[in-house]
Amino acid sequence: MTTQLLFYNEVVPISAERHGNWHIRDLKDYSFTNNVNWVPLMAVEFLNASSDFSIVFAGDEDTVMPVLLLGMRQDENVFLSADGSWEGKYIPAFIRRYPFVFSLSEDGEDFFLCIDETYPGFNQDAEGPALIGEDGKASEYTDGILNFLSEYQAEFQRTQALCKKLKDLNLLERKQVEASLPSGEKMSLTDFYTVDRGRLTTLSSEAIVDLVRSGAYELICYHLASLRNFNLLRDRTSDQHLVGAGQEMPESETA
Repeated sequence: MTTQLLFYNEVVPISAERHGNWHIRDLKDYSFTNNVNWVPLMAVEFLNASSDFSIVFAGDEDTVMPVLLLGMRQDENVFLSADGSWEGKYIPAFIRRYPFVFSLSEDGEDFFLCIDETYPGFNQDAEGPALIGEDGKASEYTDGILNFLSEYQAEFQRTQALCKKLKDLNLLERKQVEASLPSGEKMSLTDFYTVDRGRLTTLSSEAIVDLVRSGAYELICYHLASLRNFNLLRDRTSDQHLVGAGQEMPESETA
């Protein structure tokens, strides 16, 4: 699992010169997520996402971030229907923000609003809201997008702080899930982390109080509860039989 733009293709900053006559239609089509089996997740989303998705942590020894699992197989999203509709109860913000995204300036001081110009909902036929107003500035619709992405960026900072706390307390343990198909095909989910319940119980009273007051303990509970949804992930993966049937998938040992 690596951090990347995933399903973004041609990312270009919005400008009046280039996009002055551009409009956007809301297609309600999530086919662009077809080839991803995970997306980043913000801490504020844990409650809503934990009902039918598994939330784990991905990264390296230095930095991790929460991710929401969408499939067992690489490049397969099992929550996407054949007609492009979304089958999960919750749509992650990382997906809802598409085709918009912030880009950081070279000096790291400013963010620019960008779009993936390959999004099929963009048009110059006045179908849907305009990206640029008649005054050459961001339209009301685009202002709404800017507010959404600004909130997303703020939540990203909060999520980073949560992950740092988990790392500092040494609560994360590397996990691996293995699976095999009736055909003999082997599959595995690797290089992810979960909070270790045993390590959590050894924390000092002061550390527990700090987790509770910061809101991190509640998020840990949502994360741990979400792990039962590995079974849902299994059931959604066609013709799949898990190794060690009857056991919770997160308990698989790292090879």
